[in-house]
Amino acid sequence: QVQLVESGGGLVQAGGSLRLSCAASGRTFSSLTMGWFRQAPGKEREFVAALTRSGGTLYYADSVKGRFTISRDNAKNTGYLQMNSLKPEDTAVYYCAAGPAPFLWTMREASTQSKYDYWGQGTQVTVSL
Repeated sequence: QVQLVESGGGLVQAGGSLRLSCAASGRTFSSLTMGWFRQAPGKEREFVAALTRSGGTLYYADSVKGRFTISRDNAKNTGYLQMNSLKPEDTAVYYCAAGPAPFLWTMREASTQSKYDYWGQGTQVTVSL
């Protein structure tokens, strides 16, 4: 089992930045592919970004490409999502997820929620005008 705990959410003005953290415990974090998803009010949860075990391959949703950066520190069992140039439409609950990936996932696999076995409780990000 893996437990994931997100932190770093909050209220920020448009154009500002936040860094989300995802602290993992339990099974070796470094063996898992890590992803971030978000769910805005009244909408379905959607893919944001994913990062392979080694950190060598990154995937981003088009809506965040160039503004968000996913990273991980396997020595600290922690993943991160640096969010810059935030927009009001980025307002959502952000979830960290992790899943076993014996082989390199494609973008389609990395963006599929059912591929992830472990999920955090989420952290709220609110972007005001």
